Parts: sequence; structure tokens; C-alpha cells
Amino acid sequence: MVTIVKVMVQVKLLPDAVQAAALKRTLPEINEAANWVSAVSFENLALKACVRDLRNLCYGELKARGFGAQAAQHIIKRVADAYTSLRAAIRAGNFGPNGSRSRRKVDSRPIMFRPHAAHTYDDRCLSWNYDRRTVSIWTLDGRVKNVRFACSSSALRQLADYRRGESDLLFRDGKWLLAATCEMPEARQYEPSGFIGVDRGITNLATTSDGHDHSGRRLGRYRRWQARKRAELQAKKTRSARQALKKRSRREARHAAHINHKIAKTVVAVAQRTERGIALEELGGIRERVTVPRDQRARLSSWPFHRLGAFIAYKAKRAGVPFIEVDPAHTSQRCPRCGHTGRANRRTRDHFSCRRCGLAGPADHVAAVNIAERAATAWVFVNMPQPAPT
Repeated sequence: MVTIVKVMVQVKLLPDAVQAAALKRTLPEINEAANWVSAVSFENLALKACVRDLRNLCYGELKARGFGAQAAQHIIKRVADAYTSLRAAIRAGNFGPNGSRSRRKVDSRPIMFRPHAAHTYDDRCLSWNYDRRTVSIWTLDGRVKNVRFACSSSALRQLADYRRGESDLLFRDGKWLLAATCEMPEARQYEPSGFIGVDRGITNLATTSDGHDHSGRRLGRYRRWQARKRAELQAKKTRSARQALKKRSRREARHAAHINHKIAKTVVAVAQRTERGIALEELGGIRERVTVPRDQRARLSSWPFHRLGAFIAYKAKRAGVPFIEVDPAHTSQRCPRCGHTGRANRRTRDHFSCRRCGLAGPADHVAAVNIAERAATAWVFVNMPQPAPT
């Protein structure tokens, strides 16, 4: 049985002036219509919206507003899906118990959509021409054809071979984007000849057991500069300053994701080339377990350690590279040569020196070697054949 991996591929649209005007008019109108459907749903159905009931209440009015049959159906389904997700979040306790402030806030008003929130198109409303790198898309001004898009050659191959289902139209920071879902077959996993241990940290974002460091020094300077600009904007307390803060926050998040993607891609490529697996520390609850100086608390709480691990995990899965997480206890205090473990082995953050055998070296590298050794042992037990039932 072939396992399918869903991957989101994003392309940048390059519309001309006429095409951009049609898109710029359409997306806010769609979201305004979605807000109207949401208000009708909340007034008549509270939080119990479903596609069938909303179709009976809103389909005719949406058609009268100029939306085609398929576009109207998508708006209705989008609103119904939003209320379904909200009900699931309420059941999961994400808004607190009944009667809490957050719960009252959710129960008292309909779901609202931002003017440029992403909207979903299916193959009836959006068609792709991969050879010419163009799309044809429905708008309120009619079908807009030959809208050019730009993407990498690998992304184009993924779209041509594996794209399935719907695509999302987005408007972000003045750019038009399309995000398409690709259903790719998962690569067959090989038996590893060893493991690459990866130690995650603040000064060095990732250090491998091969001795490769992905330093966070340059990123640290960037984040300190962003923090100063953020403090300046926060001090102004104006509406434009708040809008600039949101924009800057999104930019910083995209930069962090870009750095994590680059690190994950490099680690997975090395593991695949050498036919080894990848091992990481299981870092659940790291922010509660670790004590750091005051000047590093913001860096510890804001850097997405878990996202780096998630990127490595899914890229390894796509490439067929074995992946495992191991117990992080004392990886930076244990000597990989003699096994002696003690705090005295690591008197400073950067340097490791075993008090028994004298092995010395960078502490992050030693931790990564210990992670790789634990992974090799754990992999044997995880993949050990189960005894036949008696």
C-alpha cells in the first residue's frame, strides 16, 4: 500500500494591470459575501451551520449578487467549514469552559473574514496550464485567462505530476499567490547504516554529529534589530504603528521559517546521500524544563525549535530517510567515549571536557554524537521483530 504525503506548493501570480484589477475587486467581494452568509447563519442557526441549511438560506441572494453557481457554493461551504472548525475547538476546550470570557466572546458574534482572506477555487473555477505557466481564474469581471505565475522548476514538476483538488488564492503584502495541494507518494524508507544526530540550540541553531554547525549569530543580530524596531513602534501606540507591527511580525515569522527550511533541507540531503537516518532530541516541554539567563529568555521563548524538528521530520519522510526522536536527558553531560556523565563535564556552555578520560570538544558536537548513539540503540529496539503470540 502506497502512503500519500500532502504537500502545499505555493506560486506567485504575475497579473497585468487589467487582471490585477479584476482580482483586487473579486477577493474583497467574496469575503464580504462570506461575512454576510456568516451573519445569516449566526442569526438563524447560531453555531450549528451546515452546508444544506446555508444553501437554502443564502444561495439565491449570492446568485443575485453576481456570483456564479460554483462560486456561491464555495462561499457557503467555506462558511460552514469555519463553523465546523469552531465547534470542534469549543469541544476541545480551546476557549475555556462554558461561561468563561473567551467562550462568551465566541458565542456572542458571527465568524468574520478579513477583506483579503484566502479563498478556495476548484478546477471548475481555476485551471492550470503548466507548459505556458499560466492560470485561468474566475472573477466577478468574468473569466480572466493567461494569468502568468512564477515558481521553481521542482515546484512546477510537483504541480504537473501530483496536484489534486482545490487551490487557495491569497493576497499577501501586495502580492498575489496561489497555494495548491499536491498528493505525493511517500518514498520507500531504507535501512540506515547509521544516524546523524542533531542538537538544537540558541547560539547554534543546529549542530550535527558530523561537526557541521548552523550558527544563529547572524540571525541573532537580525532578531535584536527587529526587537528594537518593535519597541519603537509599540511606544507610538497609534493605529498605523499597530498595523506596521503586524506586518513586521509576519515578516519575521517568514524569515524564521526560511532559516529552518534551509537547515532541514541540508540535514536531510546529507542523510540521504550517506544512507543514514536522522536523530533529534525529544524537546517536549523544553521551555518549562530549561532555565536560562534573563537576557536569553525572549530568544528561548520566541525561536520555533519545534518547527525546525517538524521540518526535518516531514522532509525526511518525503525523502525516505529514517527519522527518530530520543530521550534528551544528559546528552550534553555524557562522554561519548567512556560514558561518564556529570555536570562537571560541561563547566561552560560551549566547551565539554570529560573528567574521567579527558575527551574534550565543542559541547554541542558532543551532544549531537550522543544523540546519534542513542538513536542507533533505539532504532534496534523499535524495529525488533515482535514475538509470535503463544
